Amino acid sequence: MTPSRSRFLTIRGVRYHVREWGADGAPQLFLLHGWMDVSASFQFLVDALSADWRVIAPDWRGFGLTEWRGDAYWFPDYLGDLDAILRFYSPEAAVTLIGHSMGGNVACMYAGVRPARVRRLIALDAFGLADSDAGQAPGRLEKWLRELETPPQFGSFPSRDALAARLQGDNPRLSNEKAAFLAEHLGEPDGQGCIRRAGDPAHRRVNPILYRRAEARAAWARVTAQTLWIEPADDGLRRKLGITDEAHAEARVCFRNFREVQVADSGHNLHHDQPGEVARIIEAFLLSEES
Repeated sequence: MTPSRSRFLTIRGVRYHVREWGADGAPQLFLLHGWMDVSASFQFLVDALSADWRVIAPDWRGFGLTEWRGDAYWFPDYLGDLDAILRFYSPEAAVTLIGHSMGGNVACMYAGVRPARVRRLIALDAFGLADSDAGQAPGRLEKWLRELETPPQFGSFPSRDALAARLQGDNPRLSNEKAAFLAEHLGEPDGQGCIRRAGDPAHRRVNPILYRRAEARAAWARVTAQTLWIEPADDGLRRKLGITDEAHAEARVCFRNFREVQVADSGHNLHHDQPGEVARIIEAFLLSEES
């Protein structure tokens, strides 16, 4: 297993944990994890990379070892945090962003907001959210206000083995070894002898801000980076979240330098299910762009 090291930075007033792999002088890859995930879950992908890279992966605010913010987490804050992280690690050179799920959506949005800062963009099963309409706003805000009355909580597990079993229940493709590794990083002691998810339960609150897919498309259309989408053969999550084939096709054509690859025998966490194949696809894309 490729060893990682931890660095703690103050990012916009938040104590941020950033995990790093590889030598300082190697080409940098920034890996961005998804919702209720942590940076360590990229370990299998990092282990499968064949070239020398310096991999940099933050725990987003309120996840993993990064400080909680308590009351609210807003999507633009991820863009602000990423911008500050990139200024620290790469103040001048354009970067390579690789994001999974929510992290991929952050990467795609950021690449459109600051196109000059991103040279190459890779999204792992990151397709945005279903569109919202204005009529949903009052009910969404009302639900958010109700949820503010009672602090959200995560359920606890009696042991890390129990959490590992739950992870395998959610993703039957996970081996026992992978599930045990993930449970070590996705769980933390709850102070009562059990294990809870390593993240702020406030992430469970409904987002009072409506998602406007047209706004996302406007950002994607500004992306100048070479863009690669890596998608699983199983598109069940996308369909479950209400992203139609038509909306998905509209998203693809927003990117001007775009290619897409599908990975067989994989679900949403394709970097867990097929890390070797995902690493091969990523490096073929990156090294072809170097030539």
